[in-house]
Amino acid sequence: MLPAVIWGHWGLFYTSARHSVRMSSTRVDWKGMLANRVAVVTGSTSGIGFSVARRLAQDGAHVVISSRKQQNVDRAVGELRGEGLSVTGTVCHVEKTEDRERLVAKALEHCGAVDFLVCNAAVNPLVGSTLGTSEQIWDKILSVNLKSPALLLSQLLPYMEKRRGAVILVSSIAAYIPKVELGVYNISKTALLGLTRTLALELAPKDIRVNCLVPGMIKTDFSKVLHANEAFWNSFSEHHQLQRIGKPEDCAGIVSFLCSPDASYITGENIVVAGFSSRL
Repeated sequence: MLPAVIWGHWGLFYTSARHSVRMSSTRVDWKGMLANRVAVVTGSTSGIGFSVARRLAQDGAHVVISSRKQQNVDRAVGELRGEGLSVTGTVCHVEKTEDRERLVAKALEHCGAVDFLVCNAAVNPLVGSTLGTSEQIWDKILSVNLKSPALLLSQLLPYMEKRRGAVILVSSIAAYIPKVELGVYNISKTALLGLTRTLALELAPKDIRVNCLVPGMIKTDFSKVLHANEAFWNSFSEHHQLQRIGKPEDCAGIVSFLCSPDASYITGENIVVAGFSSRL
């Protein structure tokens, strides 16, 4: 009986192995997984946004990058085109209606439609307590970090329907583990988790998936005020299983996956990329 069981297991293993090889030999090359698709990425001339734009383009998409300064757009577009990638770019202050309209128009130049939207643009003009924040700063943070992604999506939506596309909002680990120093920024990023769930429900009938990337401590200019603070990092790193600060590239692959057909049954999720788990 034992030899039969062993043979049964080995037979199963052998069949699985052959199946795996066959799948590998027939699977579409991942580098072209997003071919003939168009992605819009806000806040994408440096840091996480730039790494995401590069990865989507490497995987075959035409990517429209944007940020607030023309020189940054020109530099990023030049660098990615120098790598042989299909990218265009434009200036976009995401809280300005006319700039969002310009971004939509630039995206439509390629093929008249858009498949993916990655909302990475964010601000945090004040490091300080929530209750010490002025009304002007409250409005600025909530306008850019929370309201603008929804407004931009509403402008792009007519061109995303019937294309089985995806939206990825970019939150922060501050949504799960708020820090006093980040004040209203914590709140804006927590609200994005709720926006993700709501939009996932609203857009499911249109076959558009909505998920949220939740980066941890990633080494970028935006987070320098935190990761360059040794006392802050020592306190924060108590949560970490992986004892290092993340790189922007650590976030890029998961965004490409969420845009790909392999994620076609994933929506409404908040996915933490932080070197540890913030939940059970």
